[in-house]
Amino acid sequence: MATQIIGSTVKRREDPRLITGAGKYTDNIVLPRMTFMAILRSPHAHARIKKIDASRAQKHPGVLAVYTGEDLKKGGVNPIPVGFVLPDMKTAQHHPLAIDEVHYVGDGMAAVVATDRYTAKDALDLIDVEYETLPVVVDGEKATHAGAPQLHPEAPDNVAYYWKVGAGDADKALTEADGVIKQRIINQRLIPTAMEPRVAIADYQPATGDLTLYTTTQNPHLIRLLMALVLGQPEHKLRVVSQDVGGGFGSKIYLYADEVIACFAAKQLARPVKWTEERTENYKATIHGRDHITDAEVGYKKDGTITALKVKTWANQGAYLSNFAPLIPTFFYGPMLQGVYQISNFFVEVWGTYTNTTPVDAYRGAGRPEAAYLIERAVDWVAFELKMDPAEVRRKNMIPPFTSAPYQTSMVYAYDSGNYPATLEKALKNAGYADLRKKQAELRKQGKYMGIGISTYVEITGAAPAQVAASIGAGVALVESALVRVHPTGKVVVYTGSHAHGQGHETTFAQIVADQLGLSVDDVEIVHGDTERTPWGAGTYGSRSQPVGGAAVYVATQRVIEKGKKFATHMLEAAEADVVFEGGKYFVKGTPSKAITFQEVALEAYTAKKVPADVESGLEAISFFNPSNFTFPNGAHIAVVMVDPDTGKVDLTRYICVDDVGKVINPMIVEGQIHGGIVQGLAQALWEGAVYDDDGQLLSGSMMDYALPIASNLPSFETSRTETPSPVNPLGAKGAGEAGTIGSTPAVANAVMDALKPFGVRHIDMPLTSEKVWRAMQKK
Repeated sequence: MATQIIGSTVKRREDPRLITGAGKYTDNIVLPRMTFMAILRSPHAHARIKKIDASRAQKHPGVLAVYTGEDLKKGGVNPIPVGFVLPDMKTAQHHPLAIDEVHYVGDGMAAVVATDRYTAKDALDLIDVEYETLPVVVDGEKATHAGAPQLHPEAPDNVAYYWKVGAGDADKALTEADGVIKQRIINQRLIPTAMEPRVAIADYQPATGDLTLYTTTQNPHLIRLLMALVLGQPEHKLRVVSQDVGGGFGSKIYLYADEVIACFAAKQLARPVKWTEERTENYKATIHGRDHITDAEVGYKKDGTITALKVKTWANQGAYLSNFAPLIPTFFYGPMLQGVYQISNFFVEVWGTYTNTTPVDAYRGAGRPEAAYLIERAVDWVAFELKMDPAEVRRKNMIPPFTSAPYQTSMVYAYDSGNYPATLEKALKNAGYADLRKKQAELRKQGKYMGIGISTYVEITGAAPAQVAASIGAGVALVESALVRVHPTGKVVVYTGSHAHGQGHETTFAQIVADQLGLSVDDVEIVHGDTERTPWGAGTYGSRSQPVGGAAVYVATQRVIEKGKKFATHMLEAAEADVVFEGGKYFVKGTPSKAITFQEVALEAYTAKKVPADVESGLEAISFFNPSNFTFPNGAHIAVVMVDPDTGKVDLTRYICVDDVGKVINPMIVEGQIHGGIVQGLAQALWEGAVYDDDGQLLSGSMMDYALPIASNLPSFETSRTETPSPVNPLGAKGAGEAGTIGSTPAVANAVMDALKPFGVRHIDMPLTSEKVWRAMQKK
């Protein structure tokens, strides 16, 4: 029986070490005889490598080795694989160091290993490279046009894959609609900008053949598997350790070339090799996110009913396919375009294209923000054309409550549970929506322009169902694991395949165990991030930690309770069926006064004073949790902005949100996740955007040119929740880490467009900078 620790605000146990400088980050590691690696990266977006002369660098004092792509290939290093494969996909070979051609600015060509990082960096300037520059394409749609520069012979017209999904008859419904809106919409490229850049340290022991990689990853076990495939290193001789990670947002999911090169160099030199990414390098070499060009058609009736959605999307995948890149613009995007609405007619087609840009993969939200932005803008387009209140159009089309059975959508997925109307109404009430509209009308008379934006989103989280994942292209089963080990004194250590990079797992997972076993949270330790210590798990991304990883912890804890009951049965001299466990104690039904504690049972499990020999000693259990479905959090977000007509400057004055993430383990941690997500989402709406010129140079290649949000840009967020527990895991939890990102971008964009209605503006592409807004206002 639970003790109500689940659902309570418990201060994050991680924070004392993190805020006092006692965190253990990968770059803090110092190993004996450690060497340092730097990577020579291409200054050209597309060029043939005619010659690499590293002789001067090799002779430089302190330089231990210089490696090229040919060296790695001769050394048995394989191309980096793609972990999600679509039918007829054209996968270009991605060598850790480029061979013959470079395909984007930042593509690695050579690596220097030296006795210190400054020598390694200096030696890069001594490598002479002769290039033959080639034509460049950076636009995901233009890459498919006739005559466009070709990146890879394996992919004609630069198309890595074509994918489609649909329901009903979109063309017929558009023909029969009272009105059709056609709109091109851009979801711009973003740069993740985690506080901690990536780091890799490889340590090889020739005597045993053991290779250890210390790295900043979100999923150590997947990295071990992929590294074993690329290096040919036996998996049981390969350990991946990820200590504290300073943010990831998806950018630290993947196996990167830098990690492979460090491991190769360590094996060659029989010395530890360390590589630490610099920020400008991070902007070029770590994956980017989003980057969709979409043509959308929306059909509607005069009463506001949306009848059809037809979508063509060109998803820019960059120069190579990253590990999970094909999943994001397909199954995490197309089917989610239904949103929270009863729409029966769809046709979605996606071209994943190669361009001379940094590879693109999952970034916080990963496909769902792109889908939510499109459908939520589409709802507002309909409201604009019909001169209806956007809230009314949403009410008109919204899926009714479903809490006892899943809702089968028109495309692919069955939503697990939800009450979307209740969430919307609570958000409108919390915002004082009617009063806001009155205030808006009054301000417009004064020449002041307030905008009120609504978004009602649903997203897919808890990436896991093994059979489903395999059927749509995943290379591994996305199950999650937990081993719950009880010591003789009743203290508990949990070994989890999930891995935290800021989410608070060490607190929330401990809460689950403490709640179920009747312990203090301080009696439970969480171990993660080390493949040698933890059972196999798919890692942390896609808001899967609680609904999959937390569920594994819960199931393993229940198994511990059941095993403890076998010991308690003999200690109480009762039938096992008569023994119950409540509040941290075992007792015979009806006689709680004669209870024995969990700690007493734990001691008996290791001393066996009263337990016969046929009862196995020890008290621990493991679970590999494979849920029957994804989970589908949802919410309603409302943004209020003021737009200055003289400058176009947008000020966010209020932000109200109501989110349904199922059962909540720790309200404070969930609120923190929502806050962080909101900031990243609204930053896309207003400020952030990666920009390439026509030559493939990243113009936004530093924090001087890439606009990130700061606290002074933001109001206090007014957060609240509704709750429809998920039936697909025993906690009833849904993912929470990406919800704010998905709801906030369309809410803020809709608010700005709402402010510009008097100017006849229906749509502007993000980011909604002062200049863009001002220019749109001048076109009245």
